[in-house]
Amino acid sequence: MYLKSLYPSVPSIPDQNYHHALFSNPQQANLPDYTLHIDGLNGRRRGRREFDERMRYGATVLAAPQDQGGLALDGQSGDIVGIYSTNCMDYIVLEHSLLMIATPFALISAYSTEGELLHALRTIKPSRLFVHASLWEQAVSASSHLGISLDRLHVLEGHVEGKKNFGDMLEYARRCRVPKIQARPANKDTLAYLVFSSGTSGLPKALMISHGNLWFTSMAMVIYTQEEMKTIKMPTTPPPPMVWLAALPFHHSYGLHMFCLRGFLYPTTYVILPRWDATQVLQVIPRYKINMFAVVPSVLHKLVHSDALEKTDLSSITNVLCGAAYLQPQLADKLKQYLKKTPQISEGYGLSEVTVSACLKPSPGVLGGLQPVPGSCGILLPGMEARILREDGSDADVDEPGEIWLRGGNVALGYYNNEDETKGTFVNGWLRTGDKVRADASGTLFFVERMKDTLKISGVQVSPTEIENVLLSQPDKLVTDVCVAGVPGVRSHDEKVPRAWVVLSEAGVRMGDATTVQRLDAWVKQNLSSYKWLRGGIEIVDEIPKLPTGKVLRRVLQKRHEKDARTKTKL
Repeated sequence: MYLKSLYPSVPSIPDQNYHHALFSNPQQANLPDYTLHIDGLNGRRRGRREFDERMRYGATVLAAPQDQGGLALDGQSGDIVGIYSTNCMDYIVLEHSLLMIATPFALISAYSTEGELLHALRTIKPSRLFVHASLWEQAVSASSHLGISLDRLHVLEGHVEGKKNFGDMLEYARRCRVPKIQARPANKDTLAYLVFSSGTSGLPKALMISHGNLWFTSMAMVIYTQEEMKTIKMPTTPPPPMVWLAALPFHHSYGLHMFCLRGFLYPTTYVILPRWDATQVLQVIPRYKINMFAVVPSVLHKLVHSDALEKTDLSSITNVLCGAAYLQPQLADKLKQYLKKTPQISEGYGLSEVTVSACLKPSPGVLGGLQPVPGSCGILLPGMEARILREDGSDADVDEPGEIWLRGGNVALGYYNNEDETKGTFVNGWLRTGDKVRADASGTLFFVERMKDTLKISGVQVSPTEIENVLLSQPDKLVTDVCVAGVPGVRSHDEKVPRAWVVLSEAGVRMGDATTVQRLDAWVKQNLSSYKWLRGGIEIVDEIPKLPTGKVLRRVLQKRHEKDARTKTKL
């Protein structure tokens, strides 16, 4: 099945630095000053003009010769700057300063274990590494293992004895009147940044995102927004900037684009938290009257099951955007109970290999009357094409699940220093996603599951997601979270059978473990064919392990189960 976006086309990608698209167009030049960033913990504010000036001094201190107090960075010479930090104001300043001088940066997860940090540093081999003070010791330890000298490590924000932070470096350039660096040229294939894939299978891979990818993604979002605006009665005077909560990690594609890049397309105020903390989130929403609430399913799950949510004033929230992982309909419905001004939760589908997004759910009436479909992830964004293919490579029919391949100007350049993975994933301009979806006759897409998660039992494919949804729909509401994955069966060690890990609700706890497991098992047998039954058992756990982005780590539970099984065998 072939699909093409229903939106107007995206113009040709220009050969220019993406910095120009954000900061050098006439619309940006005429913007009035406004509050761009607010530190959600201490209330410190930074205006748009102050940010612009700080960015230009940042570019100067990064690119100026060393004899002028600069770092002499040059992307054309192969320099790459690593960023290992929690969310903070100067994180965004640093990124845009590097884009301005066409020197790529690499985003490293602030949640990294020592092994993950070592892998990231080995992969990117940074010329310089900017580190938040709270992560300094981990960075020094990992760098020493790899022979990275301490003089290549810099403090991004916070204080480390004997080291200047990024703000100190900017102040030095300002005080000494170091000549300001102008934006450097770049073309559409110039590397802009590296972002690590989630690593749910194998070691994480560093994706190469170009200046052209960023330009295409931004223009697609502008076209999407313009079409959305046609369905809304616009006010006679310009509205004040929307206020977003920026609590999801900046090192992930979702947080990077939502909070660090798209905020310059339209006047927006971001309230920044260093990392997701439910208590802090529920405090800042009413304090700063948050309008736009961007979440991932894992943090949303914890919020809606928090007693504090009912006591929090959420009346300012008008828009909710959920991404990075599949949002269960039951979870969306539960959130809507608390939101009176939000008609729908915006959902989409994307992955870092397409920079950030491939499709989004449209507003009612867009494109001449299209309606959003509950449970879907929307329609293709401007400029996107898709194919949905069966296992044999033939086109799937309408409403038939298959692997989705994507094509557009947002498809990444490939994996950094990983030719084999690049060849297997990026094929003749198409991206093989490894995700199974289906599309209805209108072109609306429905996520089914990751193909690698699919089980094959007696030659028949079994969807863990389907079993998870059945467990969550049990009428006594005995569980709040669930994961289903394959474990070795009794008949054959090679054949995997479904096993469920569940987090009990208060109702489930009251009923007791044994009775709850019996009820859940009976419900599955009542609603699913026998080959989908939980022959691997049901295990009660305190929490389902997930990445900060919300993706479930099935392999962690599978390995834990296999280890426990080996231990019992020895006994």
